[in-house]
Amino acid sequence: MKKIQLLFVTAMLLVGATSFVNAQTTVAHIDTGALVEAMPEMKAAQSQLEKLQKTYDTEIKAMLKELDTKMKQYDGEADSKTEEENLKRVEEVQGMQKNIGDYRQSALNDLQKKEMDLLQPILDKARAAITKVARAQGIKYVLDSTKGSGVIVSDGKDLLSDVKQELGI
Repeated sequence: MKKIQLLFVTAMLLVGATSFVNAQTTVAHIDTGALVEAMPEMKAAQSQLEKLQKTYDTEIKAMLKELDTKMKQYDGEADSKTEEENLKRVEEVQGMQKNIGDYRQSALNDLQKKEMDLLQPILDKARAAITKVARAQGIKYVLDSTKGSGVIVSDGKDLLSDVKQELGI
């Protein structure tokens, strides 16, 4: 009876050890930041965002130049104008400053929205490729090993090259 119990315990330990080894092979990692940066779509998206940002920067600089010119003009003419006219000019300058601030905020919001619109399909494509490769290799868990993501040790299977191959990059 004791031999049967010992045999049973030994068999359970063997099954447990085998399961543990199999569990280790079903976890992999990938640096999604590196993957997304390597995708051609990302380069195109970054180019579009830079172009849009330059457009907004140019418009804001023009508005600031106009404000600066008007302020210099008003400062030079302040002594020859009535107090009422000077107050109107101050209000006009403050209105221009507010408009510039509002435009700057609007441009920032637009850039953020455009960035999300451009990046979401890229991230979705990367996630789909990671999922496809992981499933094909029997991997159940994929950890993101992008620097700062919380993965401290990444000695397991790295899927980056396999996913890049899947995406053709």
